[in-house]
Amino acid sequence: MTAGNAPDLTIEQFATANIDPGQFNHEAHVYMGWLYVQEYGLAGAMARFDTAIHNLVTKFGAEDKYHATITWFFLMMIGERIEDDEPWEQFKTKNADILEDGRALLSRYYDEEILFSPRARGRFLLPNKLAR
Repeated sequence: MTAGNAPDLTIEQFATANIDPGQFNHEAHVYMGWLYVQEYGLAGAMARFDTAIHNLVTKFGAEDKYHATITWFFLMMIGERIEDDEPWEQFKTKNADILEDGRALLSRYYDEEILFSPRARGRFLLPNKLAR
């Protein structure tokens, strides 16, 4: 991935787990979520992205990295903020909080003991805090 540009990933690569896990950083996760929401709408993206991320972590033997609440939370944030046919660079600029420090964004909505609980890892939990 080159700095400042869209990650060089496709939905097909992600769906088939044909990516380098070392290159799949937080921005790449958000970018894939953005691609999925652009392509399938939020509801369709949630089901497809969740299946793809499960396949990815299984392929690389990293099942413990899957976190349902974090995955769904970021997809919903992308779905709420995305504009029709909005280019990645524009979305990225307007939504720096999603890309720069995801943990800080999550902490506005969740207490850590809730967010990092086994229950939150296995299924989506609604936020337990009001965003400030």
